[in-house]
Amino acid sequence: MSGVRQQVVARDEDGMRLDRWFATHFPQVTFGHLQKLLRSGQVRVDSGRVKTNTRLAPGQVVRVPPIDPAPARAEGQVISKDAEFLRSILLYEDDELYVFNKPHGLASQGGSGTKRHMDGLLKSLPNAKGEAPRLVHRLDRDTSGCLVVAKTKAAAAHFGTVFSSRQARKIYWAVVWGNPHPKQGSISCFLAKQPTQDGEQMVVVPQGTQGAQHSVSYYSTTDTAARRFAWVTLKPVTGRTHQLRVHMAQLGNPIMGDPRYFNIENWEAPDEIAKGLHLHARRIRLPMRNGKLLDVSAPLPEHMQATFDVLGFDAGRYDAQDQDPEDA
Repeated sequence: MSGVRQQVVARDEDGMRLDRWFATHFPQVTFGHLQKLLRSGQVRVDSGRVKTNTRLAPGQVVRVPPIDPAPARAEGQVISKDAEFLRSILLYEDDELYVFNKPHGLASQGGSGTKRHMDGLLKSLPNAKGEAPRLVHRLDRDTSGCLVVAKTKAAAAHFGTVFSSRQARKIYWAVVWGNPHPKQGSISCFLAKQPTQDGEQMVVVPQGTQGAQHSVSYYSTTDTAARRFAWVTLKPVTGRTHQLRVHMAQLGNPIMGDPRYFNIENWEAPDEIAKGLHLHARRIRLPMRNGKLLDVSAPLPEHMQATFDVLGFDAGRYDAQDQDPEDA
């Protein structure tokens, strides 16, 4: 296309995040490129500046700057391999959504230097209208587990509201350094982004700090390995970037394998602890459009299972649907 376009948000796009809207209409625009367009004011909604997570309403007008045409569709063989991979990590599927067991190390969305990510792979599973499925929430690159993806615009709008209104119940498992004291409780603090050489990092800041957002998580110690390590169950109430990782570090029990927030001085990881972030989105429960409750659990990734085996933690002692430690 050439020139600036003023595009009206459709009725069935109510509640859709701006980045998801762009991914639907202009898949050639990467997440990083969209951020640059927003920072420079080239993309606006109803003439106002917005962010990637701004939720749209029907009838709003999105200013779209000149964008290069989408590249030719990838070869069928590549698309077939992507679809086969996604099917291999599928936990649940119905007419409205998928729940995938996102692997450790695979990004949810693209960014600077990130070519392979869930958002891109999802284009290999178009719906009957030829539309790619849509992410309705995200997991960090190194966090594994339950990732919800909507098949249609209407489903994306519904589940977007579910997550933004905190109706979704998310349960994480983690292996941390030391034993939390007390054994269970809550963590409440204000977080803000701070630029570093490796990108942005979240830090705990006083209330009232510019850009600060309130964050709340619940934690419970499920099992311990002497005083050196613990298996904890985590329930985030809010959904801030890196929230659980920062919260456990703030508690004094950073998550094993965390390259950003593990803050124990003179620490040398024992050989028996597997490499990689030990944080897993174990279980998710959320209301469906038909009023029913969806409840899905994801098995541990290989590196966490290896650490569980070494430390004597038995994930099998809890039935995923009935007796998870957070329900005890």
